[in-house]
Amino acid sequence: MAELNQKTQESGKKKIRSRKMAPKVDLTAMVDLAFLLITFFMLTTTLNKPAAMDIAMPDKTKGEATPPVLIDENRTATLILGDGKFMWYHGDFKKPIAASEKPSDIEKTLPQVLAQLKAKISTLPNNKDMIVLIKPSKDARTKDVIHTIDEIKHQNITRYVIGKTQEEEEKQLLASIQ
Repeated sequence: MAELNQKTQESGKKKIRSRKMAPKVDLTAMVDLAFLLITFFMLTTTLNKPAAMDIAMPDKTKGEATPPVLIDENRTATLILGDGKFMWYHGDFKKPIAASEKPSDIEKTLPQVLAQLKAKISTLPNNKDMIVLIKPSKDARTKDVIHTIDEIKHQNITRYVIGKTQEEEEKQLLASIQ
């Protein structure tokens, strides 16, 4: 049993008439309550679970060369990411169906561009879903890539690929920024 004892003060040579007992406080109930609260909070709290993005990367094992994957150009939209900016084109790089003329801000205009491209591609005769090719340049920040993937998922686009930019694409992006 936990107790709190206090000593009585003894005063010099005074005559002691009656001894007063020190007050005793029983702390058992308070200790029990503290352990019950600690146990309750330990059992009911949940820790933050790490959130990871699901990205399927190609197999880099050496062996037989895999044939290139042929994708319908009408279904593809390519986003070339720079430092906080991006350019896009629909179709082939050399003969695009539609393309941006100048770099746009990723955070401000990316949602509108993706929505427009998705609507345009879904009205085509094939009526298949859109494939987005994300190509970060050397100047692209990780923040820009993550924001782009988040926006693609927000637009309910299920097919996207992260790839390398071609030299021609980077030159066009750098030339249009300057």
